[in-house]
Amino acid sequence: MNQHLNADPAELAKFSDLAHRWWDPESEFRPLHQINPLRLTWIDALAQIKGKRVLDVGCGGGILSDALARKGALVTGIDLSAKALRVAQLHALEAGTTNVDYLEISAEAMAQQEPEAFDVVTCMEMLEHVPDPSSVVRACAALVKPGGWVFFSTLNRNPKAFLFAILGAEYVLQLLPKGTHEYAKFIKPSELARYSREVGLELTGTRGMEYNPLTRRYWLSGDTSVNYLFATRKA
Repeated sequence: MNQHLNADPAELAKFSDLAHRWWDPESEFRPLHQINPLRLTWIDALAQIKGKRVLDVGCGGGILSDALARKGALVTGIDLSAKALRVAQLHALEAGTTNVDYLEISAEAMAQQEPEAFDVVTCMEMLEHVPDPSSVVRACAALVKPGGWVFFSTLNRNPKAFLFAILGAEYVLQLLPKGTHEYAKFIKPSELARYSREVGLELTGTRGMEYNPLTRRYWLSGDTSVNYLFATRKA
């Protein structure tokens, strides 16, 4: 692998090994299926995605990309896991999702090829899996048109997040495979806000995501202490 590529081979391997399970709503990816409608509704309410060019960075098996396309957006999903992308392409064929395209390319390389080409860029649950998250934020800013939207979601770094996202989600409730997350790679909202500001993205809204293990229900709230989402706009 290219040593300059902003990706962790172990992270890619982890998600590649699970690729065939992306679209099983009862698999390890069940949380992604459950939070997807929440994310989609929030993004669409702010950015009105119908008819717009949307780039989904770190798209994996295409759960969000496919949903964005079904809302009427013209979607390109990019990832560095060839297996996950094949799953995404296969699902698009099976589901008859037409306006979605998948490419095996990094955000940084895409930014060089198609600067300011997209109305909306999404980067969900990905920043905590790369060696240099600020580089991805910079690429997202380069990819979006002036006035366009960039959406991020990731995990806060604090004792509560460790307790809920790692011990709780991976070990106690087993919502995610053990080893999915590495605490040191979690990102504080203040850090993500700084990365965004440094590349001309203005923070316009934040939401937290909460989970009730008894009802097995997720919802968006004002509590950003564990999972959180950022809406930013390019000046």
